[in-house]
Amino acid sequence: MSRPKTRFVAVVLAAQRAGTVDPLAQSHGVTHKCLVPIEGSPLIAHVVMALFATPGLDELRIVVEPEMVAPIRALFPRPMPALDFIPAADNLADSVFAATRGVDLPIVVTTADNVLLTPEAVGQMVETLQNGADVAIAMATRQAVLEAHPEGQRRFYRFTDDEYSNCNLYSFAGSKATAAAESFRGGGQFAKKPMRLIMAVGVINVMLLALRKLSLRGALNRLSVRFGLRIEPVILKDGAHAVDVDNERTYACAALLLDRRRFALA
Repeated sequence: MSRPKTRFVAVVLAAQRAGTVDPLAQSHGVTHKCLVPIEGSPLIAHVVMALFATPGLDELRIVVEPEMVAPIRALFPRPMPALDFIPAADNLADSVFAATRGVDLPIVVTTADNVLLTPEAVGQMVETLQNGADVAIAMATRQAVLEAHPEGQRRFYRFTDDEYSNCNLYSFAGSKATAAAESFRGGGQFAKKPMRLIMAVGVINVMLLALRKLSLRGALNRLSVRFGLRIEPVILKDGAHAVDVDNERTYACAALLLDRRRFALA
């Protein structure tokens, strides 16, 4: 993988839904999901360290509730001058806008439960912007995901060329390109709530997807026209990137995959 040639800003979305108690946090005896321990470290620590290990990182911004700033900062005893905190908004779209306002550098956005994130994947996202994309969306094929773990992901988007899973990893060529984040205003859970997809991409595009008339690239080309931005897919070879920690099942899958990585590096 070629290294990022320019600096970039990373954004980690770590806030919980207001007024709800996360079941995973509750079952692991912590107050916030991002602090759930896995393989010796809280979820968010795995994500932060992967981002700091990526060449070119200029600044890392964590979007979270103000009361969580001190507990998260305490996870990193060494001073990290490039680490900043942004108060979470009421929804994901406004949180992304708040965290990226005025940023002219490439921006990488991910979530605090994306514990299998790697510097290599982040580098691919930045490189795709360097090659002319305004927005990049990380995906993994169904085969790659199932090869990583057969229970790691159960939802896939079907296109004419293949089936894909989202990897909760996005990049934007500066704050103007984050207009595409408007699709997350309702939460971004398109597989669970199809009306959000219809609002984000339009009825005709949804019909074409439902009829399996579009490839992944064809679908993103249509989105590019809708948003006035060049949106490119980044197909990650390691399907583990599609496994984030949402519940006890995916927690167990992610823990196993993290342990395998550690063993492979030993």
